[in-house]
This record gives sequence, structure tokens and C-alpha cells, in this order.
Amino acid sequence: MILYFSGTGNSEHAAEKIGQETEDEVLNLFERLKNKDYSRITSSRPWVVVTPTYAWRIPRILEEWLKRTELAGSRDIYFVMTCGENIGNAGKYLRTLCAQKGIRYRGCCAVVMPENYIAMFATPTREAACKIIEKAEMKIMQAAAVIRSGEEFAEPDITITDRLISGIVNDLFYPVCVHAKKFYVTDACISCGKCERVCPTQNVHLESGRPVWGKKCTHCMACICRCPAEAIEYGKHSRGLPRYTFPESEK
Repeated sequence: MILYFSGTGNSEHAAEKIGQETEDEVLNLFERLKNKDYSRITSSRPWVVVTPTYAWRIPRILEEWLKRTELAGSRDIYFVMTCGENIGNAGKYLRTLCAQKGIRYRGCCAVVMPENYIAMFATPTREAACKIIEKAEMKIMQAAAVIRSGEEFAEPDITITDRLISGIVNDLFYPVCVHAKKFYVTDACISCGKCERVCPTQNVHLESGRPVWGKKCTHCMACICRCPAEAIEYGKHSRGLPRYTFPESEK
């Protein structure tokens, strides 16, 4: 079974593509994460978790869900991580997680996709994004082929930098950067409520028709990038930057 979490559509696309190629069921984890639903799931085929990369590891909201949810049936699990550049030493932490759950870790594959982390980086134009996606398609197909064959993903060479960014940098990233304090809405807001609906942590709610952010943000960038009026900003950094969602994703 293919399990995926996606803020702006990159991982959703990769999951659906892998599902098509392996002829396997695809499950969007959004509602389960949003509602903290840790009920048991069963699959007779290997698990495949498709996820974005947050500070060179899987998102903590997803990690917590995996720790608390019983994955019954198959004892094999693959990970496919979409990223803006690389996934560092994410595999080390995934291997530990799998050992704790008693599931056999079958490796992790990195798929470079368009950058969506508008809180810190520059997001691409639609034209630039399409070129990156075109290159990513081959990597997704290769990942699907490995999963279909039952082989493991090849282990990448890990550098000292990889160890640092997935370790101490990730540890610092969450308390220092992952908060909603800098989100604000402009007068362009049309009070559609989409920001509230797409938040996986129920951290956004409307007051007098305008979004207000709480303290449970996971920095998925769904609210700012999926806003149809581009009325949400993140401090000064996001001003003038194109919003990014996967070209086929308009949810």
C-alpha cells in the first residue's frame, strides 16, 4: 500500500505515479493526520511511504503518526522522499524508526522536485517547475521499478554534512523555525476558508472571515501556497515570490 502526505502536491504526484506503476492502492494520510487517527491499517503488499522532506528528514507530524499507528500485514517498508535538493542522512532515522516498529527497512529514495518552502527559499516559476518535474519523472519511475521487483533502494554515500543537517540542524530547525508567528493575511483575502481546510494540524481557523494561526504549525506551506487569492504572506520573505503547487494539483 502507498501511504502519502503532501502539502503542495509533489509527494501526492509521486505517490499516485508509483501506485499506477506498481498497481497498488494509494492512501492519502491527510485526514488521518488532521484527526490524529492512529487506527490500524493492513496491507499484504510492502508499505511505501511517500513524503516531503522537512529539514533533511521526514516531517515530525508523519513520524509521530508512523510511531503510533499499527501497520499490519507486510513487514517490509520503502520510503520515497521528495525534496528541493537532497535528504541528507534521513535514512539513519528511518532505519531506527523501522527497527522500533519491527518492520524491515527497504531503503529510501530521494526525488528532487520543485521547491515549495516559501518561508525560507525561493519558489520556482511554473515554467521552471515543469522542467524540474520532467527530470523527476524518471526517478519516480525508477523507484517504482525497484519496489515492483522487491529489491532494496541503493544506499547513498553519506557525508559529514549530511549527518549534521539531518542531526543537529534538524533538531534546531523545529524549535527555532517551525511556528506560524510570521504568517499574516492581506486585504486580498476573499474569506474562502481554503487555508483552514488544507491545514493538516487544524492550526488555521477563520475569525470574522479571516485566517488566524495557532501554535501547531508544521510548515507544510499548504495555506500560503494553496490560497487562491495569494492573500497569505510569511513575513517579508514571501512577498513577490510565486506560490507553488504541483501543476496538476488544484485542491
